[in-house]
Amino acid sequence: MTTRRDFLASSAAAAAALAARPLAAETAGPAASAAPPASRPVVISSANGLRGVKVAYDRIMAGTDTLDAIIAGVNIQELDPEDQSVGLGGLPNADGVVQLDASCMHGPTKRAGAVGCLEDIATPSLVAKAVMDYTDHTILVGEGARRFALDMGFTPQNLLTEKSRQDWLRWKARLNPNDFWLDHDDDVRINTTHGTINMNAVNAAGDISSVTTTSGMAYKIPGRIGDSPIVGAGQYCDNGVGAAGSTGRGEANIKICGGFLTVEFLRQGLAPEVAVLKTLERLVAMTEPRLMNAQGRPNFDIQFYAVAKDGRYAGGSLYEGADFAVCDARGARLEKCVYLFKRGR
Repeated sequence: MTTRRDFLASSAAAAAALAARPLAAETAGPAASAAPPASRPVVISSANGLRGVKVAYDRIMAGTDTLDAIIAGVNIQELDPEDQSVGLGGLPNADGVVQLDASCMHGPTKRAGAVGCLEDIATPSLVAKAVMDYTDHTILVGEGARRFALDMGFTPQNLLTEKSRQDWLRWKARLNPNDFWLDHDDDVRINTTHGTINMNAVNAAGDISSVTTTSGMAYKIPGRIGDSPIVGAGQYCDNGVGAAGSTGRGEANIKICGGFLTVEFLRQGLAPEVAVLKTLERLVAMTEPRLMNAQGRPNFDIQFYAVAKDGRYAGGSLYEGADFAVCDARGARLEKCVYLFKRGR
C-alpha cells in the first residue's frame, strides 16, 4: 500500500526529473494501426504525447505500474510552459485564469479518479490519481479540488505564463469593437489553441491503464469542463478488454461517452481501428445540425485512441491527416489515424 508520504516523494521526484528532460524530437514512422503479438507491451497517445510514450514505455519495461508510467508520460507536457494546451502555460478561461482537468483509470484495481477546474497545480493527472488512491470519491472540482491538492502536499504556482497572458489580452481586446481596449498586433492571429493529451498502455501481463489531461478550450466560460475529467468520456479502461480516450471537441464526446463506447466495441471483438471508426460514426449521428457544414459533416474534428488487451491499437479521426503517437519494441513514432472523411469533400 502506497503511503501519503511515499506518494508525495515519488510525485515530486518524477516531476523534477521530467522538468529537466531535454525536448528531443522524434521522427514519424509507419502508418495506421499495426498489430503487435499478444501480450506485447505498447503505449499510445495523442500526437502531442510523442515524448511521453517513450518515457511511459521505458518505465513499463522496467516494471513500473502502467498507470504510474503513463502519468509520468503526460507530466512531460503538463510541465512544459511552451505547451499551451495542458498544465503550466495552458491558455486561460475568459477571466484569464488557467483551469485544468484530468482523469485516470487503473485496470487491475478497477479504480478511477478525476479533477475539474483545478487551479494553481500544474499536474492535474497526479491530483486525479491522488483522488483515486486516497479518497472514496471519483471526481473533485474547483476550490475543493485545489484544497485537496494542497492538503496532499502539491505546491501551488502561477500557471499563466507571459506568453499565454499576452494571447488572452489580444483575445480580450478584440471581443468588442466599442470597448475601451485598444487593438494591437492586427497582423497577429489570435491563438485559440485548445488541446488535450490522452495516453493508454498495456504491459506484458495484460494490465491496462488510461489517463487524459487538458487545460480545455481557450478562453472558455469559467467553470466549463469538457470530456477529459469525465470517466467514460475522455478516457476509459477495462482490464479484461482494453482502453480508449479522446482529444478534440469535448462537448461532442460527452454525449456519446466515447471512451466507454470504444471499449465496448473492443469487447464485441472489433479490431481497434474498426472500434474507433464506429465511435466516430456514432458521434456524427449525435451532432447538432448547427454544428454541421453544408456537406452534412461536423465543422470540428475529434480523435479517438484505442488499445486492446492483446496489444493491438489504433487512432481514429473525423478528418484525414491526423497522427497519433505509439511506442513499443520498435521505438516511439507517429502513425496515421484512420478517418471517416477526406478534407474538402
